[in-house]
Amino acid sequence: MQWTTEQRYTRIEDVSSSEWNALKKQVDSSPWRQTYHIQPETGLLNDPNGFSFYNGEYHLFYQWFPLGPVHGIKYWYHTKSKDLVHWENAGIALRPNDDIDSHGAYSGSGIVHNEKLYLMYTGNTRDHNWVRHPKQNIAVMDENGFIQKWTKPVIGDVPAGYTDHFRDPKVWKENGQFYAIIGAQRTGQTGCVVLFSSPDMENWTFEGEIETKLPHFGYMWECPDYFTIDGQGIFVFSPQGIAPEGDSYHNIYQSGYVLGNLNVETKSIDHGAFWELDRGFDFYAPQTMEAPDGRRILVGWMGLPEMAYPTDSHGWAHCLTLPREITIKNGRLMQRPVRELQQLRGTQVKTAADLRNEVKTFDSFSSTAFEMICSFELDDADSCGIEIRVSEEEKTIITYDALKQKVHLDRTHSGALVNSEYGTVRSCFLAAEKITFHLFVDSSSLELFVNDGAEVFTSRLFPSEDSAGIRFFAKGGRASCQAVKWTIGE
Repeated sequence: MQWTTEQRYTRIEDVSSSEWNALKKQVDSSPWRQTYHIQPETGLLNDPNGFSFYNGEYHLFYQWFPLGPVHGIKYWYHTKSKDLVHWENAGIALRPNDDIDSHGAYSGSGIVHNEKLYLMYTGNTRDHNWVRHPKQNIAVMDENGFIQKWTKPVIGDVPAGYTDHFRDPKVWKENGQFYAIIGAQRTGQTGCVVLFSSPDMENWTFEGEIETKLPHFGYMWECPDYFTIDGQGIFVFSPQGIAPEGDSYHNIYQSGYVLGNLNVETKSIDHGAFWELDRGFDFYAPQTMEAPDGRRILVGWMGLPEMAYPTDSHGWAHCLTLPREITIKNGRLMQRPVRELQQLRGTQVKTAADLRNEVKTFDSFSSTAFEMICSFELDDADSCGIEIRVSEEEKTIITYDALKQKVHLDRTHSGALVNSEYGTVRSCFLAAEKITFHLFVDSSSLELFVNDGAEVFTSRLFPSEDSAGIRFFAKGGRASCQAVKWTIGE
């Protein structure tokens, strides 16, 4: 279906109850609805926003177009949790019905201030010539969950030297001062971030562009995030327009980070190399927050812009990743599923085997929604790995290639194809004598944590419902494996 501009800018308030109920029925009947991931009630979900802890609960908002699987006029939808595992839908948080966000409530972040949760976001507006004018706005949520938008933007104009691609403020407090970084595009069509400061979240001063060692790295930097772990600064962003290089940058757009401390006085980051956060097919626009116990928690959009997905024909698209704890080890970020997710574990089964140039299956090792940890020790095998969501025609293959020291995720035969013009295999280098795969598999997704989160592969998968098999293999020699699996949602 081709959506017209008028359809994309139809508001949920203008749809009849019968139309809404028909869409809801269509979505609910989709065989690829997730079991334990955050997903939209209908329509399209994208960037996580406003991720924060306030009044005893985690609050997570996301971009939402309710009426179909396309990027139409965006709302903020609100979901909340006491434990990062069980999420309660709290309804629409921001509606794009004011002059400051007339064509969409775009991405932003949250911070607790004056015992309330302040949400700073980009309002998308357009004039009669359809020219975009982004506004940076504030909405405030009180302890009862009531959200009130301020009537005027706190940053009403784009500074000179930048285009109307100016969005996604991430706010934090440092030495008694509030700061916000905003993703931007220079008039020369290159990406960057700029810095604003404020004493009170209301009056904001443009400090200037942040100097990095990446002056010509893509044409737009979306969803910037800056935080520190044990005094080490980390700058996360999603650059658009990066060409593939080796095993890297094979999605339409990328998300990654550099390690380096932001000096707000000099407006510069002295940083190292850019690393992709996720090696999979479907990961973008991550956002982090600090948990009450000091952990840095990340959630990403399990999807990508401008891509078609098999659920489009079912009236919905996309979900969010599971929350991940971020740490630093040997100059790289480690990502691990938050420990609270162990609450999801149901029936447990274990197995161990020596694999000698063979593929093996085991009793009780089949499921469409599960967590599994599998460790391999290679003797002389050329490769080893796991096949999941297996049937006669379908399988998703996770391989460690010992000869090339690479991890491969292959969804060539995973079921309904997803954007295969961007390839069906993702790979990364990993030198290891022992390899551990930690999998979270849901009805239509895989989150794979390799060697305690040294690398992560996040991908949507769209197999048939009867593709539930799990197999273990070694090729070209011997490898031993041990596996434990827990069903989820049984």
